[in-house]
Amino acid sequence: QIQLVESGGGLVQAGGSLRLSCAASGRTGSDYAMGWFRQAPGKEREFVAAIGWSGTNTYYADSVKGRFTISRDNAKSAMYLQMNSLKPEDTAFYYCAAHPSILLLRRGASNAWGQGTQVTVSS
Repeated sequence: QIQLVESGGGLVQAGGSLRLSCAASGRTGSDYAMGWFRQAPGKEREFVAAIGWSGTNTYYADSVKGRFTISRDNAKSAMYLQMNSLKPEDTAFYYCAAHPSILLLRRGASNAWGQGTQVTVSS
């Protein structure tokens, strides 16, 4: 079983940047695709970005493409989300996820969910 813990959220002005981290423990390894999802108040959880086990393949939601960058460090069992040019509509709880299939991960499947980290972007 894999456990995930997010960190790095906070309050930032529009146009600013934040870097989220996700630490994996338990049954970790480079055989998991990992990704980020977010959920704003009153809205459904939505896909943000995903990265394959090797780090070569990355996928982004259209709303964040060009502004967010996902990366991972398998030696540290960690994944990151660099968020630049933040907008008020990026305000949400951000969750990391992991699944052996990046296709299913992108559709919302995960072997575990972290507790989330709040990102608030002020206008």
